[in-house]
Amino acid sequence: MDKLNILIIGAGIGGLTAGIALGRRGHRVDIVEKEATGAVYGVGIIQQSNVVRAMHSLGILQDYLGSGFGFDHVDVFSPGGQHLASVPSHKLVQDCPANVGISRIALHDILQRRAREAGASIRFGLTVTDLRDDATGVGVSFTDGTEARYDIVIGADGLHSAVRQWLFADAPQPQFTGQGVWRYNFKRPAEVVSLHAYAGPIGMGLVPLSDELMYLYITTPEPGNPRYATAGLAAAMRDKLKHAPPVIATLAAQITDDAAVVYRPLAWLLLQRAWHKGRIVLLGDAVHATTPHLGQGAGMAIEDAIVLAEELSLAGNPEQAFTVYRNRRFERCRYIVEHSKAIGDSQLGLLPPVDQAKATADMFRVVAEPL
Repeated sequence: MDKLNILIIGAGIGGLTAGIALGRRGHRVDIVEKEATGAVYGVGIIQQSNVVRAMHSLGILQDYLGSGFGFDHVDVFSPGGQHLASVPSHKLVQDCPANVGISRIALHDILQRRAREAGASIRFGLTVTDLRDDATGVGVSFTDGTEARYDIVIGADGLHSAVRQWLFADAPQPQFTGQGVWRYNFKRPAEVVSLHAYAGPIGMGLVPLSDELMYLYITTPEPGNPRYATAGLAAAMRDKLKHAPPVIATLAAQITDDAAVVYRPLAWLLLQRAWHKGRIVLLGDAVHATTPHLGQGAGMAIEDAIVLAEELSLAGNPEQAFTVYRNRRFERCRYIVEHSKAIGDSQLGLLPPVDQAKATADMFRVVAEPL
């Protein structure tokens, strides 16, 4: 199918990447995002080997490399800080690092700019109030009172997707895992030149983002799914690090800015049915939200966007494209969701301990396989 008129709901990583991939194939793309500014929280993200390959295929890898920090392996440490293993990543693009750590602000800036260069319109502070699929197109009503018509609509609106609810009112809801993740930025010391992952019941790690910056993450048990007010977040995060290994513990005193702490409860979702209905389709966290234990949430959304764009160009109609897209993506996404959750469950004592080095090596092998 050529030159489709496409609406993408959600200007997160998956939605913006879809805008790039579809725009490059000649489709007309509108992206709407309910948040007024499109601002993202200012910590970082790991872009692993499969994402490096994906960005190369979209022609934007040099943007990533210029704004992030490349590395080729993951260093795994014991809960006490002993170095256990260096796990090499598969290098999927010649003469490029296997992985890239990058700040979310820099990543979104790149994706927004590149989506616009590919021809996409991006409007913030706007979302959808109604979708009407009549089999020949989708009528859309927006929150500003306007209406439009599209050939297809893509729901890239995240874990609590309104589009998923419209399509499948009986779909399972996201499930809280019993854990939360805390993140904070620091000045990067010279020795942190890879992801440093610490095993144990409190998962934690250091991720380089640039020559100057890294971030610390910790995954903690959060019984009852408590909500934390912004005031006091820094003290709460410091408290979570009371029994951290020395390298991590020395950072705790620097956690002083409540507003710079990013905390979120962890949830998962895997939609085991079709990912579309008629001319409306879902991608990313809207259908396969994962916990961050394997660092692949963004990677799966990026791959979704590329595969969906490929199948829309190859198929004779949207239903065919959406079916093949879901079939190509399901097993890889299932693997990431289930194995990430298993690591979290092991940290909570619900499953036997997971060998973090083996789990990381297995994940690198899986995501290195072709899309």
